[in-house]
Amino acid sequence: MPSQKNSLTKGDLKSFKEEIIHQFHVVSEGVIDQVKLVAEGVATVNGELDGTRKELKEEIDNKTQPIAQAVLELSGKVVALDGKVDRIHQELKTEIQETRQEVLAAVKFSYAELDKRQPRSRKNFLNLDSALKK
Repeated sequence: MPSQKNSLTKGDLKSFKEEIIHQFHVVSEGVIDQVKLVAEGVATVNGELDGTRKELKEEIDNKTQPIAQAVLELSGKVVALDGKVDRIHQELKTEIQETRQEVLAAVKFSYAELDKRQPRSRKNFLNLDSALKK
């Protein structure tokens, strides 16, 4: 074994070193080429992804636009309906109050009429009662 170590010369070592360096360059060039291919693939996928995002956004916007418009129209109708309901509520409240006043007036009038008739009815009753007793 010692004879094999001694048989290597500086020239052999230099040649071996250059061969290793050459192989390293060959391998590293292949790795660099593969990294470039991966980078190009990533760039392509990013471009396609951006295109897909834009298409999806446009499609979502196209589908949500009519919904948003319908919501706005519906909101306007709800506001108008709220106003109409409030107006009808106020009209009914006023009508109920007026009807209440009319009913109270009619009841007071009826009581007044009863108060007028009561003495006459009592007088008639007493006259009948006394006529029956005779």
